[in-house]
Amino acid sequence: MSNLALIPARSGSKRIPNKNIVDFFGKPIIAYAIENAINSNLFDEIIVSTDCERIAKIAENHGAKVPFLRSKENSEDHSTTYDVVHEVLDYYLKENYTFSYVCCIYPATPLLTSSQIKKGYAEIRKGIYDSVFPALQFEHPIERGFMINNNSIDFISRENLLKNTQTLKTVYHDAGQYYWFEPMKLLKNKKLISEKSKAIKVLPTHSHDIDTPIDLSLAKIKYKLLQNEN
Repeated sequence: MSNLALIPARSGSKRIPNKNIVDFFGKPIIAYAIENAINSNLFDEIIVSTDCERIAKIAENHGAKVPFLRSKENSEDHSTTYDVVHEVLDYYLKENYTFSYVCCIYPATPLLTSSQIKKGYAEIRKGIYDSVFPALQFEHPIERGFMINNNSIDFISRENLLKNTQTLKTVYHDAGQYYWFEPMKLLKNKKLISEKSKAIKVLPTHSHDIDTPIDLSLAKIKYKLLQNEN
């Protein structure tokens, strides 16, 4: 049984320049994803898919491989994670190398741990899911949400405005940390999440989407809290 860890890390982030290699407590943030993959002892191959030679060098210095630079076609803003994964799988198929399972780990995930990756692996190995990924609960019931259009407010559901929040449904969203999947199932479905995917609940302290400088600061606070707990 052979497993691949794939870390997609293109250049060109706008809100946080060089986000995938930004300093996070003395290390480039991508190093945490690479180290988690290494420490899990689950992978025969750990690679980074990037279009940037600088990111490639940093990745290799921290123990990952960069077998090729990502194509320009799959390095644009509109490129999807599936596009990147497909390119990598196609590369290995041409090399006559296949994997039983693949884990796509995002590079800016310093709150992720190797034990969480192992938990996802235990679920995907059951053979009943198309993919496995971590999920976060929305902080506030989305049924009481609304859109702001110019000067008007459009409620998702006016009838829920006066309801007690405890009576509303608990809704989750993709935590954006990793996806475990079987390569052949992914290529058949052409999507990372399907109706047959498994979502593993994670606490807000163990995940934070890093898109802005404020997000980065909040992620550092959470990281310190987790280190103090340990």
